[in-house]
Amino acid sequence: MGRTPPPILAAQQSLPVKIAILGAGVSGLALARALVERGHPREDLTLFEAASKAGGLCGSRTVDGYTYDVAGGHILFSKDPEVLAWMQEAGGGPEAFERRDRNTAIRFGERWVRYPFENGLGDLPPEANFECLAGYVHAWHERQASGSEAPADFGSWVRWRFGDGIARHFMDPYNEKIWKRPLTGLTSDWVAGRVPDAPVEDVLRASIGIRTEGYVHQAIFWYPKRGGFQAITDGMASDLSDRIRLGTRVERVARAGEGWTVDGEAFDRVVVTTPLDLVPRMVEGVPSDVAEAMEGLESNGLTTFLVALDTDEQPDLSWAYLPHHDQGPANRVTWMSSYATANAPEGRSSLLVEVTWPRLAGRPGPELEEEVLAGLAHAGLIRREQVLFTDRSDQERAYVVYVPGHAERRRAALEWMEGEGLLPLGRFGRYDYDNSDQCVAKARALAAELVPRSDT
Repeated sequence: MGRTPPPILAAQQSLPVKIAILGAGVSGLALARALVERGHPREDLTLFEAASKAGGLCGSRTVDGYTYDVAGGHILFSKDPEVLAWMQEAGGGPEAFERRDRNTAIRFGERWVRYPFENGLGDLPPEANFECLAGYVHAWHERQASGSEAPADFGSWVRWRFGDGIARHFMDPYNEKIWKRPLTGLTSDWVAGRVPDAPVEDVLRASIGIRTEGYVHQAIFWYPKRGGFQAITDGMASDLSDRIRLGTRVERVARAGEGWTVDGEAFDRVVVTTPLDLVPRMVEGVPSDVAEAMEGLESNGLTTFLVALDTDEQPDLSWAYLPHHDQGPANRVTWMSSYATANAPEGRSSLLVEVTWPRLAGRPGPELEEEVLAGLAHAGLIRREQVLFTDRSDQERAYVVYVPGHAERRRAALEWMEGEGLLPLGRFGRYDYDNSDQCVAKARALAAELVPRSDT
């Protein structure tokens, strides 16, 4: 059992309250900015960041005039208009962003299939169209007739939800590329609330060529005009630069009375956005069973490639999915040059290519670049003579992987930390599949809890 955590800061506002934030990714930066906005003294905040720059998974890189996001193609959208406006303001205001219509597709042989796949069945060859439609209708009918609940494993969930045809032609091969595991070895927890259920009438219309829309909440997105997605986190950090200790890896967090020490320095509260699986190495006194739970949390790494192209010709697409193995190891490509005009020099274009890998297996070797380029050429997305250069980035943790036991391990980890008064935050600080806007929303909510306003 953890000790009773110290009272929330509302009871301590007359006293200096020093807060350590471990990690200066989007969650840590959003929390610090929100705390300052709520009146917390900035000199009583310290952010510890192991990397040489802030931003974490929202980082970007510019090479020879080409800008790309190092942890996959980010876009700015949110169901929460307040969060959307807050992130835009942090990134320089609405005028600092380009507004884009989302246009996405699946590369199926030499065809483009509208995304989501079930809304694009009419783009498939006739036989595949029939197999996918028949499977979808059969699965839909079975759910209505039986009232069955969603299966616990992801592989079974795919067939329960989409049927055999869509599973075989798209969902199975695509998800096997991303997760690098048998789909029956994943839970279905992570898709709850993330994958809207297309009405069967829309799927029937799509199959005979009547266009229908899916994922309409993402129909419009915004992207910074300059600097990549990192322009948003740079904006968050702009007024905090003297409070961020870059290149500082935290080695030891220990209890000190009602507070904590971080590498020997005293703090009243500690917010942890660093990965939960690293906490036992960093925090003193983690019980062995909790440490085992933390270290058992699984994730996938991500390698991205910028592919700089000597052409301005590109399809009218934001990004595309590559489900099939003959398309190479990449699962998704993003036309960064379509996100913002300044992302590529005039007359040229660029692709951002994503390849995932199991973190425990280690990052792929240098041969991956050739495999990626060969796959893109086979898929008809590039011609090799157009490639000017590539640039590679590797992220050790990019995707939370929901293997059996994930929910129980995560619960044990969070309950112990919260019981001790440590505050977990962020995608890997809580091991939950949150997008950047959700990270910001949760950071702002924590700031409101820590520093309540008298007028709210």
